[in-house]
Amino acid sequence: METLEQRLGYEFRNPSLLKEALTHPSLGHEKQRYHEDNQRLEFLGDAVLQLVITEYLYAHFPREQEGPLTKLRARLVSRDALKAHAQSLDLGGHLLMGRGEEASGGRVRASTLGDAFEAIVGAIYLDSDFPTARDFVLREARGALEQVREEPIDINPKGQLQEILQSVAMSGPTYEVLSATGPEHAKTFVVEARWEGLVLGRGTGLSKQAAEVEAARDALENKLWEKK
Repeated sequence: METLEQRLGYEFRNPSLLKEALTHPSLGHEKQRYHEDNQRLEFLGDAVLQLVITEYLYAHFPREQEGPLTKLRARLVSRDALKAHAQSLDLGGHLLMGRGEEASGGRVRASTLGDAFEAIVGAIYLDSDFPTARDFVLREARGALEQVREEPIDINPKGQLQEILQSVAMSGPTYEVLSATGPEHAKTFVVEARWEGLVLGRGTGLSKQAAEVEAARDALENKLWEKK
């Protein structure tokens, strides 16, 4: 458990919560002790996880409406996403489960791993508070959140801009970096979106890709190609 706590970056004050979060229902079925499993913590953790991700998307996508935000949230809390988080923490190797469930591949099953991750979130919330649980979720989901911010699949201004411009002419937009300032590990990029000699928009971001997305978004709002 100490090794797992190191991976989690969190030390439980009440270790029984961690044990409960790692106990698969199959173990209770075998031992006829049905109340000792992670299902209740999974229920709680799912709600905490949904709130953390919803709060993050609301803050970082101020221009988007409910529909696109809902799609992004579904992507970030999908079974595959939760399974990836669980695998990075090696939750499968720490689960307590019945022999039958283990023999049938329970330690690597996506639903089992996703449930365990949600249960861990619930356990951390109960053992501490919401800010601590939020920090844990954001830390574990950092890579996925950065990917969503730089090039969201469901909100794709660059793709939209390219499709519109290619319907007007054969060429699509190009992106030029105007500046890259700041220390090497935390640069701020300024990028222009250009097309047919026009500067369509400008964007700023913590990566070139993120700045390009903002430049495309700016171009979609300006619609300068319509004035050419």
